[in-house]
Amino acid sequence: MSNHPGKLYLVPAPLDFGCEQQAPLQEVMPLGTLQVAARLGCWICENAKSTRAYLKRINELTPLATPVQMQQIAELPREIHKKGDHAGPFDARPLLAAAMAGQDIGLVSEAGMPAIADPGSSVVRAAHDLGLRVVPLTGPMSLMLALASSGLNGQNFAFVGYLPQDPAGRIQRIRELESLALKTGQTQIFIETPYRNIALMQALLQTLQGNTRLALGCGLTLGAGVTRSALASQWKRDKPVLPMELPTVFCLGR
Repeated sequence: MSNHPGKLYLVPAPLDFGCEQQAPLQEVMPLGTLQVAARLGCWICENAKSTRAYLKRINELTPLATPVQMQQIAELPREIHKKGDHAGPFDARPLLAAAMAGQDIGLVSEAGMPAIADPGSSVVRAAHDLGLRVVPLTGPMSLMLALASSGLNGQNFAFVGYLPQDPAGRIQRIRELESLALKTGQTQIFIETPYRNIALMQALLQTLQGNTRLALGCGLTLGAGVTRSALASQWKRDKPVLPMELPTVFCLGR
């Protein structure tokens, strides 16, 4: 280990991954975060291709210290993407060898903050175990933006990830979350793959009690982004049209 080990920077990414339209980077990312990212030359990521695309966008505003083609980019294993960092044994320490040798490293996901509703917590945990300094940088987080705009309880909330895909399991899980939210006041936050958003919304309106409040944040930080919060009975009555083909965060509570 170097006498001066590097740091692990948690680098947020804009929320427009996979969207046809991208928000101007300078409008959604703090300059300080972009400046730190621009000086890094070593990365741990979900996908190397999307990381290079992000670095090219950064370079347009803040020139990179290391050209994109010379960046050291390591991808997290596919099983981490599918099963999560805590589903089984995974030793992330080898990915941090450059930091142990004195080089700063960036951890980045495809959208938002790495290790929050995305892979990366195993890398953060390994960095702490190795005595490396972990530095989270400022940037957009869809879960917090959706919660803040929901009008629901922001003092007591839980992110519960994805709901089951099979219809019966999905409805059962919705009822469990609704019961918990109404009983305790704890806001329940969840997400879905965009092409399944409409099916999830239909299941919510089919299942939720009329006095349960449901809030959606669609395409947050994008020009076409929309937030709406209303009782389930109002959703059923008004049938509003939202851009649910965009990444969407769902919140329910009272």
